[in-house]
Amino acid sequence: MTTLDGTDIFYGAIPVFRGFASLMDPAMYSPLPDDWAVGVADIVESTRAIANQRYKAVNMAGASVIAAVANALEGREFPFVFGGDGASFAVSPGDLERARDALAATATWVEESLNLSMRVALVPVKDIRAQGLDVRVARFGPSPNLSYAMFSGGGLGWADAAMKRGAFAVPAAPPGTQPDLSGLSCRFEEIPTTRGLILSVLVVPAGGADPHRFRKVIEDIIRLAEQSPDAGRPVPPGGPPLRWPPAGVEYEARAARGGPLLKRRGVVLAVTLWAYVVMRFGIKVGKFVPKNYVQQVIENSDFRKYDDGLRMILDCTEEMQQALADLLAKAASERIVRYGLHRQDAAMMTCFTPSVMRSDHVHFIDGARGGYASAATALKAMAA
Repeated sequence: MTTLDGTDIFYGAIPVFRGFASLMDPAMYSPLPDDWAVGVADIVESTRAIANQRYKAVNMAGASVIAAVANALEGREFPFVFGGDGASFAVSPGDLERARDALAATATWVEESLNLSMRVALVPVKDIRAQGLDVRVARFGPSPNLSYAMFSGGGLGWADAAMKRGAFAVPAAPPGTQPDLSGLSCRFEEIPTTRGLILSVLVVPAGGADPHRFRKVIEDIIRLAEQSPDAGRPVPPGGPPLRWPPAGVEYEARAARGGPLLKRRGVVLAVTLWAYVVMRFGIKVGKFVPKNYVQQVIENSDFRKYDDGLRMILDCTEEMQQALADLLAKAASERIVRYGLHRQDAAMMTCFTPSVMRSDHVHFIDGARGGYASAATALKAMAA
């Protein structure tokens, strides 16, 4: 579905649903057109990087994929999901080459600037459907300001596995190539738990599981999580901690373009100092109102999602964690799900803010001591 100028309008035409409890309703999902492609990216040996306490670098790498593609598409809406140590997305044929170039440049930047190795691939939807799987997408609105994608159908999982086998690979760009990562930052500090612990949750269907039973388990998990204040959102009512200089200043400097790294560090330090003063003292600057921005940060935090499996970062009590663990252990024993849980004492936020004057900035949440990647390791151990 395209406009007269060739711009694809498929994704923008999907209605936004607001209640997360409707997540598993098939009516919320629309099949991607056959001529679209799925993009996947992940960090090679992210478990080792996390063991070396490089959580922030791993998260920055995952979020950089989304920032690079978004900027390459000049802000046009496209479906994406942040996975902690990687990301997945889908693009129309008209945007395919821009996305390919952005992926290639991002892989090079991650290697050169973060000292991490990133795999990237673009998989045609028709090749996924040839496997008897599908890629369906929904738009979830966590707030009136923003919507982001949910994926179902099993296709994303197959694309990720194909990438890890070396299929559909996008070669890295030449050395020195840098993607446009404008708007990507990590200025907020770690967010300590206020309820007991930060829990990373990853739940996928067991092989051959009855889809109806899997749906019920996911709905039971969501129902349980929503009993927690603010559904377990790890971002507190006052917003995440902000200090100067920010812990992520080096990553933001490396993501910036223009001149030697030393100069970029200086610019980022100056900009973040100005931002810290404005936010700390609630100084209104033109139409920018710090209080409103902080509220948007809270509402736009991406702490729960679905991409062929449920992902959540919850601030919860020990009792809630135990109830979730018991529910999942029972479902696993009945061969309905495979799952991974990971406990930590704090969450972290990586931000994509193309403009502070717009309300649709998105804030990716992960656990600060391993997060989704460690939950995935626990899930793989269950399958072994």
